[in-house]
Formats: sequence, C-alpha cells, structure tokens
Amino acid sequence: MTLSRRNVLKLGVGAAGMWITGVDRSLAAAKTERIPIGLELWSVRHQCEKELPTVLQAVAGMGYETVELAHSYCGHDAAAWRTLLDDNGLKSCGMHMGLGALEGNEFGKTVDKHLVIGSPYLIIASLPKKGVESVEAIKKTADTFNGLAERLKGHGMKIGYHCHGGDFEKVGDLTVWELLGKHTSEDVILQLDIGNCLGGGGDPYAMLEKFPGRSLSVHLKDHGGKPGAVVGEGTVDWKKVFNLCESLGNTKHYIVEEEGREGPEALEVCRRARENLRKMGK
Repeated sequence: MTLSRRNVLKLGVGAAGMWITGVDRSLAAAKTERIPIGLELWSVRHQCEKELPTVLQAVAGMGYETVELAHSYCGHDAAAWRTLLDDNGLKSCGMHMGLGALEGNEFGKTVDKHLVIGSPYLIIASLPKKGVESVEAIKKTADTFNGLAERLKGHGMKIGYHCHGGDFEKVGDLTVWELLGKHTSEDVILQLDIGNCLGGGGDPYAMLEKFPGRSLSVHLKDHGGKPGAVVGEGTVDWKKVFNLCESLGNTKHYIVEEEGREGPEALEVCRRARENLRKMGK
C-alpha cells in the first residue's frame, strides 16, 4: 500500500500536524515542557522501507514528537534522515540496534551517523542467549555495556538495553533484567518495555522502583485487554507507570511500540495509541 495524500490527512496531518508547517510554533514550544511522546518505528517498519518520507509526515501529524529508529536506515543516509526529521518537526530519541553496531570499526561509523541524526540514546534491542545464560555471562555482558557507556560519554550519547519477556526469567536468585541492572553502571539506560515485562511474568512497577534514575526512555505497550488492544486499552495501570517514571525514573522519553501489524493498520493503531495517551493527559 502506498500512502496517498488522503491517507495522510486522515491520519491527522491536516489537523494535529499544523504546528509542523509553522502555523502554530507556540504549540511546538509548549511540548518541550513535558515528556515528549515518541514512536518506535518498528511499529511501521514495513511502510518505512517503502516510503519513509510519507510515513514520517503521517507520524508527525498524529502528534508524535520523536521517533526511535529500528535496526534499519531504510535506504537513507544520516543527512537525509536529519532533513526528513527537521522537515516534519520531529527529533530522534534514539535507535534500536544490535550490539555489533557498536563493536570494532562499527562503533565510529554508528556514532558519526547519530551525531548527524541527533540521537541521544543507542539502545541494544536484544542479546544472544549466550550473553545472558548464566550469572557470569551476564556480568561479562554488563562489562561490555559499561565500557561502551564510557566511550559514548564523550560524544554526548548513552547506551541502553531494551527488555523482552525472556529477560524476566530467573538466573539464580534474580532475573536477567535485575542482574543486568545490578552489574551495569548508572550510565546504562534500562529501557523497560511495560508490555514485554508483563508478558514475561515480570512486574514493571517494581522494576521502575528498583532502578531509580535508569529509565530515561520507556516503551509504552499495553498488556491484556481485547484482541488488538493498544496503549490505554489493556490492563496496565498507566497512571502508576507515569507517576513512577516521573518521580523516580528520570524519564525523558515515552515511546509507543505497537507490533504485529502491517500496511494501513500499522499506522492506524499508532494513531489510536496516540489518541489514547492524549486522553490520559500525555
């Protein structure tokens, strides 16, 4: 499916996106006074690969203020990404990537790209099983994160780790997530995904409390509810999540991630999620 102008307007560019064009710059300024709402582009990855400029226009029109890149640059170089973001009034809140993107010669290449794009956080999306299969393996993985955190400081960036359900399985007395949190420095972001945590049997509220100041970016994903439920339509106590993020987490970015859809439905659920957050005052 190719997004037509009608599709884009229907998704909100004609109304919610007026500030992008310069009609209401005061609204853009006001948005900097609260935690911005971003979209993890994995939610719309198939459409991004086909027509990134139109997707970013639609995303901005829904009222998202930032985007988190997802594994791929979608055929565009860093300068093109920055132009597309600037043209749509968006900022990068980071990128999900594999650990290999920060190893060896790839470290410098990745950093250079994100200095141009303007990404503050480089988030490792997942780890191979061997990296978390024992306490000793987790300590070694944590050492790698700590070393990269030190290297990124000079570039004004931070490294982080994004949780999946398996991170809430126990290795000894603690879960993988807890062990990584325990053995990594405060400079390593613990990017909690609320839905993934619950899906893996974890307690996201307890994890936000256990690692104060480490939740600089948090993924907003619901859990439970009717089939197809998006943020605000499941069983998560969002008021509690927001209170913990804003009182203890030092959260700077809320990031919506809606998975498992393609084509127009993928964009539609992102629009619905943004509307639900707006109803919650976000």
